[in-house]
Amino acid sequence: MGERKTIELEEGWQFMHNGITKLKKILEGKPEEPIDADRYAHLYTTIYNMCTQKHPHDYSQQLYDRYSESFEDYINSMVLPALREKHDEFMLRELVRRWDNHKLMVRWLSRFFTYLDRYFIPRRSLPTLNEVGLICFRELVYEEIKINVRDALITLIDREREGEQIDRSLLKNILGIFVEIGMGNMDYYETDFEVTMLEDSAAYYSRKSASWILEDSCPDYMLKAEECLKREKERVDHYLHAESEQKLLEKVQHELLSQYESQLLEKEHSGCHSLLRDDKVEDLSRMYRLFHKIPKGLEPVAQIFKQHVTDEGTMLVKQAEDAASNKKVEKKDTVGAQEQAFVWEVIELHDKYMQYVSMCFVNHSLFHKALKEAFEVFCNKGVAGSTSAELLATFCDNILKKGGSEKLSDDAIEDTLEKVVKLLAYISDKDLFAEFYRKKLARRLLFDKSANDDHERSILTKLKQQCGGQFTSKMEGMVTDLMLAKENQSKFEEYLRDPDNEHIHPGIDLAVTVLTTGFWPSYKSSDLNLPVEMVKCVEVFRDFYQIKTKHRKLTWIYSLGQCILSGKFNTKTMDLTLTTYQAAALLLFNSSDNLSHAEIKSQLNLTDEDIVRLLHSLACAKYKILIKEPNTKNVTQTDNFEFNANFTDKMKRIKIPLPPMDEKKKVIEDVDKDRRYAIDASIVRIMKSRKMLPYTQLVTECVEQLGRMFKPDFKAIKKRIEDLITREYLERDKDNANIFRYLA
Repeated sequence: MGERKTIELEEGWQFMHNGITKLKKILEGKPEEPIDADRYAHLYTTIYNMCTQKHPHDYSQQLYDRYSESFEDYINSMVLPALREKHDEFMLRELVRRWDNHKLMVRWLSRFFTYLDRYFIPRRSLPTLNEVGLICFRELVYEEIKINVRDALITLIDREREGEQIDRSLLKNILGIFVEIGMGNMDYYETDFEVTMLEDSAAYYSRKSASWILEDSCPDYMLKAEECLKREKERVDHYLHAESEQKLLEKVQHELLSQYESQLLEKEHSGCHSLLRDDKVEDLSRMYRLFHKIPKGLEPVAQIFKQHVTDEGTMLVKQAEDAASNKKVEKKDTVGAQEQAFVWEVIELHDKYMQYVSMCFVNHSLFHKALKEAFEVFCNKGVAGSTSAELLATFCDNILKKGGSEKLSDDAIEDTLEKVVKLLAYISDKDLFAEFYRKKLARRLLFDKSANDDHERSILTKLKQQCGGQFTSKMEGMVTDLMLAKENQSKFEEYLRDPDNEHIHPGIDLAVTVLTTGFWPSYKSSDLNLPVEMVKCVEVFRDFYQIKTKHRKLTWIYSLGQCILSGKFNTKTMDLTLTTYQAAALLLFNSSDNLSHAEIKSQLNLTDEDIVRLLHSLACAKYKILIKEPNTKNVTQTDNFEFNANFTDKMKRIKIPLPPMDEKKKVIEDVDKDRRYAIDASIVRIMKSRKMLPYTQLVTECVEQLGRMFKPDFKAIKKRIEDLITREYLERDKDNANIFRYLA
């Protein structure tokens, strides 16, 4: 095989030049035969041969330079003149055509010159053929027209914003050039287009918002803002680069929302307050959607929400106060009914705004916090001298006792109890609620007033979840006690039925409820002188109980007892349902016709206070079983009493109520006492672990520890600290009186 003929540079290039000219003509759309496989192979081989000849005939560098010159020549002679004579959209269309042609030319030429790419370029670390082609276009075409192109694009975008139809695919193609020119890097797109586009968008929306904020209501403005943001997002989806989305939306949000937030929210007749007042749920949801994307954008909304709920709740408190102090209200039960209605209203208010929090504000923590803080404000105000803790306990009592909730289904009762427990979370004196609740629970259980055991247990479970096991342990003990007491009673009845015990039967039906002292409220146990018949009952039961339990001491609480006496009057015999005290008093009249206040008192061995209540209920109230001399409304120590044989009533059985003691005062005293212990325990716990603490820190930690049950008063804490110093649990630091030390 003979040696290959050397191809000289000019000769070889002439052949290549002809091929390139043919390609240019094809690109220009002139009638020209396509480049076939033979021609392509010939062009490729020519370059290959010219690059692989021995030195000095290796023309790789010269061909590399001429490859670049081919583009420069084509651009200067054909591309730039074509672009310079067109403007606006026509220029953009021409640019797309020229760019597509240019890429085609690069693809063909780099195939002809492949050998350079494979061997020459890597060895010299030069830009690849593809890069050279793009760089030519970038430096000659792009740099010259980029500003005109950018301005034409922005004009089109603004025209589209004003509602015109534009050729979106044209924009997409042009912006594709900005991206491709960067060859894998977004700098050109960002610097030469995006920066100005963002500035223009901001200016556009700044103009729009300035007029909208004056003309439109808050809902209308928000509708427009939401629509604009949606359109801008679509714009990105259709032709802008995805990287622009966040920046563009932030600009638009800033101009439409951040700049005017307070003006918008506080618009008269249509701002956030009005939307809340008029229940504009859809607008409030939109407000959330728009402002949650803005840094700190929701804070003012949450603040207005909190203020609105606080105002509504405070208004309920005021209405309840006004109703209670209204002079027309004389009956106690009407006041009670109003207080109940107040709690219902608060529950409804909570339901309503809880729904706002979940529906409109998507359960955002800021709004949960706002709702909580609003309710804490007015739920701790109390109404007509009753604290919220007492109102809630009374409300529960009314729902749970017989006849209290006949209108409600079981599910509705469960639901209502759930809601009351949620309200309890906002009340600072939870311990006060617990004490009132326990007192009322005791009455329901002991006097068989509870409507349903399941509901009683259910609310205790709810309270336990909300406030912890310690909160309900005594109440759970009470419920369990009552179950055990029923079993105990059955055993006692069995014991009495036993033929061996016939001789000890007291002759009276006797039911005893045995309770564990620690669980129940403390009751006054008096040394009532029982009538003989009752003494026998007490002894029989004591004997029975001691067979079972050797080490337990029974204390009888007569103030809680009930009796049914048979009263033989002139017209008929009636059953009288009485308290043990009342029964003991009436039984005295079996052996005496007439007794003085002093005689009754000494025979029963009761306090003045108890005797007055007792005699008032029998001689001055609805049922006058005794006749009092003199016949006045009040009982005094000089009164005399006799049995009223002429008493009559249409009923066969009547219940004679004993006016209840005022429990409120005692509950508050008990809770105060418990609080003193709790504060003492907390201070000692903290000091034991810290050994030494400044006053302010000790108070802060103490408040934090006790906050779950009640809000301790600073004065009370200070007083307890002084007391603990006196009792030598703590001492003041010798050098600094504000620092305390723990004394082990």
